[in-house]
Amino acid sequence: MAFRLRRIFRYGFYGALLALVGIAAAISTGWTAMGTRADGARLERMRHSPRWQEGRFIDVLPRKEPGFWPALRGWLFEGSEYRAPARPQPLKSRHGNEFPSSIADGLRVTWLGHSTLLVEIDGARVLVDPVWGPRAAPFSWAGPKRFHRPPLPFRELPKLDAVLISHDHYDHLDHPTIVRLARKDVDFVVPLGVGAHLQYWGVPETRITELDWWEEHEVAGVRLVATPSRHFSGRSLTDRDCTLWSGWALIGPAHRAYYSGDTAMFPGFTEIGERLGPFHVTMIESGAYNAMWADVHLGPEQAVQAHRMVQGKIMIPVHWGTFDLALHGWTEPMERVLVAANQEGVHVATPRIGETVDALNPPQVARWWPKVPWKTAKQDPVTSSGLEQTVRIGTLWGTREAPHVGHMK
Repeated sequence: MAFRLRRIFRYGFYGALLALVGIAAAISTGWTAMGTRADGARLERMRHSPRWQEGRFIDVLPRKEPGFWPALRGWLFEGSEYRAPARPQPLKSRHGNEFPSSIADGLRVTWLGHSTLLVEIDGARVLVDPVWGPRAAPFSWAGPKRFHRPPLPFRELPKLDAVLISHDHYDHLDHPTIVRLARKDVDFVVPLGVGAHLQYWGVPETRITELDWWEEHEVAGVRLVATPSRHFSGRSLTDRDCTLWSGWALIGPAHRAYYSGDTAMFPGFTEIGERLGPFHVTMIESGAYNAMWADVHLGPEQAVQAHRMVQGKIMIPVHWGTFDLALHGWTEPMERVLVAANQEGVHVATPRIGETVDALNPPQVARWWPKVPWKTAKQDPVTSSGLEQTVRIGTLWGTREAPHVGHMK
């Protein structure tokens, strides 16, 4: 009996020890993925930004944010029954040999899911917000999980001229992906402060360029311009707004593209269009919206309006179809974008995940997603606060008044 008890105690002790080691390893991995704070010369440069106040970056407009309990109640009881696909999505699998080492002129955008984009513009190839990891979270075992595999295996990524990052949230700045990209000979162009995370994860400081809004960096003859956006940043409970967030304009000798990053509606879209547009193609955040956080995300109707304000020609909706990050059905962003675009006369491209859009010869709308129930703009409106009436107008109100959209050059 005593021998049996000793054996139970010994196995129990070793089992508990192994469990503690596993928990410690999981926490350690997550801790690394959370990144680090800027210091030294990097922090000093951040302090000189017009957006920096009292140790943090400030947004373009005040934000109304939900309280903890309303948000928790929404996640637990108010979400759609169709927040994730019921069956595998029809991906377009891609291979590295489909992307030649020598890029011809033109403008092509390959949507790799969520906000991960491969943009080929005027001979340059730029990877935007790359996420190959399994979850939009610091842990590999918890957090929003991918609906689908990456359509292009990481090992088959073609040669890149630059990696662009819009901000440091997990669904845009993915620790395991950055660690793998750090081994490649490629430069990273990011908003102020984000370079601290990259350097912490192994990217040489000499390959990191950090920009404030309206600053720019040139790669392979293409200007990469950081543009204002209405959002926030942070990877833990203690680093809210300690790095900058931005959109990006990619301006080549012959073509122009715009990526919104994550953003709510704000009047600055008009200025972006006037200073840097018109754009042959826009990639606009259109998913993960809700009335409770309408001051940090656009929603479909405001996404279409933002496309018009920046003077875009072809719109590619992004930030949907890969992660469950909101309460709406997973197909709802595209359904509502198409309704709004039809009202506004906007040409929308609807690539399958993995598909390439030739912005100079755009395809017709192809509905590849299934028909599942979704809420309309009138049933579940999303309108950012702090806006003048001239910005509020748009598809939600059934009017077609909006800032003038110039002709493409």
